[in-house]
Amino acid sequence: MQTIVTYVLITPAKNEAAFIEQTILAVIHQTVRPAKWLIVSDGSTDGTDEIVKKYARENPWIELVRMPERVERHFGGKALAFNAGRDRTRHIPYDVIGNLDADISFDEDYFDFLLNKFAQDEHLGVAGTPFRQGNFQYDYRFSRKEHVSGACQLFRRRCFEMIGGYIPLKGGGIDLIAVVTARMRGWKTESFTERACLHLRPMGKAGPHYLKYAFKGGYGDYLLGVHPVWQFFRSIYQMNAKPLFLFGFLILSGYLWGMISHPSKPVSEEFVRFRREEQVRWLKDYYRRALAPLQ
Repeated sequence: MQTIVTYVLITPAKNEAAFIEQTILAVIHQTVRPAKWLIVSDGSTDGTDEIVKKYARENPWIELVRMPERVERHFGGKALAFNAGRDRTRHIPYDVIGNLDADISFDEDYFDFLLNKFAQDEHLGVAGTPFRQGNFQYDYRFSRKEHVSGACQLFRRRCFEMIGGYIPLKGGGIDLIAVVTARMRGWKTESFTERACLHLRPMGKAGPHYLKYAFKGGYGDYLLGVHPVWQFFRSIYQMNAKPLFLFGFLILSGYLWGMISHPSKPVSEEFVRFRREEQVRWLKDYYRRALAPLQ
């Protein structure tokens, strides 16, 4: 079995001066460092570049890539920045390529742990861990380990090339599309719950913007091919989130608006069909597990 020995990291960053130094220090202190780390400043204006330059002078495997400021801001910018960094890795031999957010921290053996997972399973295409935000972490009794958070996604190089990398989409979802496409192409994807990374940026849990996010999230679920039955149960589960009932209701409302308005989807029919069939299998699995104690 092939042993994974090299990896590269790419970090799209836009105005991350408040957090990026902690991320840089976490990577510098890794027991297994990347062969190259491209930090792509997407037109930052807050001092992000100066922080990166300081550490790049001391660590030649860190490189700052500067992109011009964009007038229009959208979720596809992350993919464009990542691809700009990836262009700088084409002459570097590596086995795994990682997408790392600029507001994440983790233990010193974090990447060593994940690289060993690739070495142990040649069919593993995408790997990561859950992320924690304060005391919050997804409950994996109700979340699927097949999903790998976009906060830190590691791809086997052959897998990443097979799926065509990240596709820039203004509406977002590039991380999810990449992981689902990997499974669609026959690769295994997994979040390994033995470890976690720490999300440094506080996430707002109240106010009109958060509620607007819930509606847009449901609408985005429709665009990315979520099965209606899966969405119904997901929305019911999310009604436990604060504000009680309203958050889950808005997720479901956004999805229903997508069904009514019937916009064109940014993903293929093959993608939608695969995702819905997968979610039906998962629902059956949850049903069997729920019945198991009664038998």
